[in-house]
Amino acid sequence: MKIELAENYGFCFGVKRAIKIAEENKNASTYGPLIHNSKEIERLEKDFNVGLTNDYKTFKAGDKAIVRTHGIPKLELEALKNNGVNVVDATCPYVTKPQQIAQEMSEAGYEVIIFGDEEHPEIKGVKSYATNGAIVVTSIEEIKKLKFSEKIAMVAQTTRKVDEYMAIVNYLIPRHKEVRVFNTICNATFENQVAIRDLSELADVMIIIGGKNSSNTKQLFSIAKEHCWDSYLIEDENEIDFSWFDTKEFCGISAGASTPEWIIQNVINAIQEKVK
Repeated sequence: MKIELAENYGFCFGVKRAIKIAEENKNASTYGPLIHNSKEIERLEKDFNVGLTNDYKTFKAGDKAIVRTHGIPKLELEALKNNGVNVVDATCPYVTKPQQIAQEMSEAGYEVIIFGDEEHPEIKGVKSYATNGAIVVTSIEEIKKLKFSEKIAMVAQTTRKVDEYMAIVNYLIPRHKEVRVFNTICNATFENQVAIRDLSELADVMIIIGGKNSSNTKQLFSIAKEHCWDSYLIEDENEIDFSWFDTKEFCGISAGASTPEWIIQNVINAIQEKVK
C-alpha cells in the first residue's frame, strides 16, 4: 500500500495561533470550542487545564475567557468586556477581516451578503457586525430566489469552496449596478482544497482526518469524494475500517485545519501496521 499525504494539509496559521494562546493561558476557559477538534480540546484541558464554557453569561468579573478561533457575536464580546471579564481574543485574523468588512460596508450603505452556513459560529459572528443586517446564503440557487438592492457587498466564510463563491459572484455582477467582492476565503483553505483535489485524482482510496463538525474538513471530504468515490472522513485512527483498503494500492491522506499532527501520524501508523 502506497501512502501519500496531500501537499498541503492540517493546522492552519489561525489554529496554531489559537492553540499557542490557550497553552499560554492555563486555568482559563474558552468560550465555545476553541477549534473544531474534540481530541485537541481534550488535550488542552488535560495538559493545560483549559476548560470549555458554552454560555458567555457564566463568566464572572475577573475570569479569563479565551475567544474561540471562529470569533463570537459582537454584542457578546462587548458584554464580556463590560462585565469585567479578562478577554483573551484567539479569533483568527482571517475571521476578523470579514467582521470588519461587514461593518464597514453596512455602514456605507451596502447590502451585505455572506456566503456560508448561517448556523456556523464564524458566520454568526460576521453577521453580527453588519450594522444594518446581512443575508446569508449557501448556494447560487438561494441567490436566484432573492432580491437585493443595487449596491451589494459580498464576503465568504473562510472555509468555503472558491469555485462556489465565484459562481455566486459571477451571477450577481451583471445584474446589479455595484457589487463589491471581498476574497475572505483563507489562503490555507484554498491551498488545502487544491492539494486534496490533485491527490484524490490519483488515489484509489482517500482518508480525510478531522472533526465531523469542522466546516473546512467537510469541504475537503466533499472535494475528495468528487474525484475518488472511496473517500472516508474520520476523527482518529479508532474509526478506520480496514476493509476500505481491500484491493486498493494507493491511499491519499489529508486533514482539516484543526487536526493536530499527532492524530495524523496515529492514522498513518495504524494503516501501515494493518495494511500490507
